Amino acid sequence: MSYPAEPFRIKTVETVSTIGREVRAQKMEEAGYNTFLLDSNDVYFDLMTDSGTSAMSVRQLASMMIKDTSTNGINACPLKETVRELYGFKHVIPTQKGCSAESLLAKLVIQPGQYVLGNMCSTSHRFHQESQGATFIDVIRPEAHQSELVIPFKGNIELAKLETLIGEKGADSIAYIRLAATVNSAGGQPVSLENMREVYQLANQHGIKVFFDATHCIENAFYIKEQEDGYADKTIQDIVLEMLSYADGCTINGTKKDCLINSGGLLCLNDDELFEDATDALMLYAGMPSHTDSDTEAMLNGMRKSIALGLRDSIKLEHIEHRVKQVRYLGEQLKAAGVPVIEPIGGHAVFLDASHFCQHLTLDQLPAQSLAASMYVETGIRAMERGIVSAGRETSANEHCRSNLETVRLAIPRRVYTYSHMDEIADSIIEFYQQRDQIKGLKFSYEPKWLRFFNARFEPC
Repeated sequence: MSYPAEPFRIKTVETVSTIGREVRAQKMEEAGYNTFLLDSNDVYFDLMTDSGTSAMSVRQLASMMIKDTSTNGINACPLKETVRELYGFKHVIPTQKGCSAESLLAKLVIQPGQYVLGNMCSTSHRFHQESQGATFIDVIRPEAHQSELVIPFKGNIELAKLETLIGEKGADSIAYIRLAATVNSAGGQPVSLENMREVYQLANQHGIKVFFDATHCIENAFYIKEQEDGYADKTIQDIVLEMLSYADGCTINGTKKDCLINSGGLLCLNDDELFEDATDALMLYAGMPSHTDSDTEAMLNGMRKSIALGLRDSIKLEHIEHRVKQVRYLGEQLKAAGVPVIEPIGGHAVFLDASHFCQHLTLDQLPAQSLAASMYVETGIRAMERGIVSAGRETSANEHCRSNLETVRLAIPRRVYTYSHMDEIADSIIEFYQQRDQIKGLKFSYEPKWLRFFNARFEPC
């Protein structure tokens, strides 16, 4: 397989940490064995997340420096026109963060006691649904839970299960169907256009809204172009437009994912009444979208312009091909050395299969958290636990949620690392894998009530 060279030039550099193992061990202990609580200055390769970690282009940075203090600057901003052109939605609402868009959607659409059906859901997104009184039910295809199974479009929704649940629960009790493209929690697995179309048709038959998590939708479009029959000659933009035509709206986390920006999010809608309600609700929680002090308004307008430019960069084939294949390059090296990873390799991250990596640890010894903490100490690589800790607890029984996937995510920031960096990351993890039996299990020493993976602290078992 050929891997394309970086479609960009590097003009600004940042010196990274080269502290030794003993210092890293001390830092990890001080952080309560939670990689989230490490100082980024103490990290060599930071693969914690692709949110707010990627590199902005010179055009994006320049757009943020141009001050526009007109009171109607939001209307003159190219963001709405860009999103309408590239994604096809009628209404575009910029938000401070992606989680703000998720929260706003949940507040507007969910009634207490309803259900949200979808192809897996991260803990943070599920929190917004549950805080409004909803219950999330996973309807992803069962193959998504088989880490070593190599088939395309493991992120698809299982249509038979979806139809059965609609019949059992009743259409009126379903707030909406949430379709993630791609599915982060399943290892970055994409969804086929055929599945999106069938889900939307089924939902329309029952009068149920479909909302996408479109944060990584451009990566999903690349997989469709690469792997789905009939789309090899389609442009990425054409595929994205068709994908999102099968949705009533979407949320987008803009923090340097497809938007390539360090802040911001989007709520996109087609329904006029829902848009009006969303605008009114946004004013209650974030103030007027355009009439604010001049400095803040100038900053927001700069951010919106930067998002618009980032989206136009992301949808270019040369950008997204390099993006997906750089991640694949790292994953293939790890696979070749026998390191267990979730297959197929995702478009934004390589997911280590912690259950197989740490076979000597039980699930109650938090293998993914233990793996992430130990990997930082031994290699200087910071990654993120995506397993039992991130899954949280069952609300009713107060028991740990237990998933078939216990993973550690190596999220690759966009336009930051080179293939040489991927080589060194791979070599370090392969060497670390040879001493995996030395990884010690962890237990909670402090467990937050919500979103515990952010601030929890641990200690050795």
